[in-house]
Amino acid sequence: MANETPSQDTAKMPIDTGGVAPELPIEEAAGKGRTLWADAWRRLRRNKLALVAMGWIIFVALIAITADLWAPKLLGDPTFIDTTTVAQRSLKPPSTAHVFGTDKLGRDILCRIIYGARISLLVAVLAVAMMVILGLLIGAVAGYYGGWWDAVLMRLADIFYAFPYVLFAIVLLALMGPGVLNVCITIGILGWPSIARVFRASVLSVKENEYVDAARALGASTWRVMFRHVGPNAIAPMIVYATMGVGAAILTEAALSFLGMGVPLGQPSWGGMLNEVRSYMVVAPWMMAFPGLAILTTVLAFVLLGDGLRDAFDVRLKE
Repeated sequence: MANETPSQDTAKMPIDTGGVAPELPIEEAAGKGRTLWADAWRRLRRNKLALVAMGWIIFVALIAITADLWAPKLLGDPTFIDTTTVAQRSLKPPSTAHVFGTDKLGRDILCRIIYGARISLLVAVLAVAMMVILGLLIGAVAGYYGGWWDAVLMRLADIFYAFPYVLFAIVLLALMGPGVLNVCITIGILGWPSIARVFRASVLSVKENEYVDAARALGASTWRVMFRHVGPNAIAPMIVYATMGVGAAILTEAALSFLGMGVPLGQPSWGGMLNEVRSYMVVAPWMMAFPGLAILTTVLAFVLLGDGLRDAFDVRLKE
């Protein structure tokens, strides 16, 4: 009859879609196209602390890059010393005219911190880039080839580990002389063993996968296997390590400049500003507080971002 309802068996019969695949829900369709990088970015966006840290790093970088366009007009020259007004401008506490106060030579501390950020970030980024390049090359060779390559390169890394870090840096800078480029080279030379060890461990775990064996079976060259299949799948931990390494490089540059072995005194740097304030910590504590706060917040931002990236690239958190 026309009014009969379909039976239970009929209701369970598959529906003919005419050869067209049914559309998947948006969430399921998006999930099928996800990659490691997309999953990592999705998890990173959920980490509020990491996003705040990233925002602070971008803010500091933009302020440092664009300083020449506005800082001298508003705050004055960070290196110029007006001998006629030193007595009137020297060691002024924070005020509306000088938000962070002035130093012993009457220079605006906020302006010097801004230009110091440029040098600190430049040294840190160049040094980390150098140590990452060296570490990736040495770690890839040691992990992929193994054997005596691995033994020689890792023993070389152990030799670098055996030297006290700051003392070794002081010795290298004493031989090369102070300067921004020499500080970058020193930090890069001393930092590659850690990168090499971490990347070697990643390569050892990746090179045993089936797709690497398949690439070798198809006749792929050694360099193609390393750069096409092993390297991209082992690089994720390096991003985390390099991010935290920038913060460590900022601290190292500040320590070397504080000891008088880093950036020359004529150029504003956070460590150099702390070196200048040693005789004025009681008389003018703001000279120490604000550069120290700049170092603290920036290094903390890189550490928090590194922690967020570590959690984001952790495949065990994949949903």
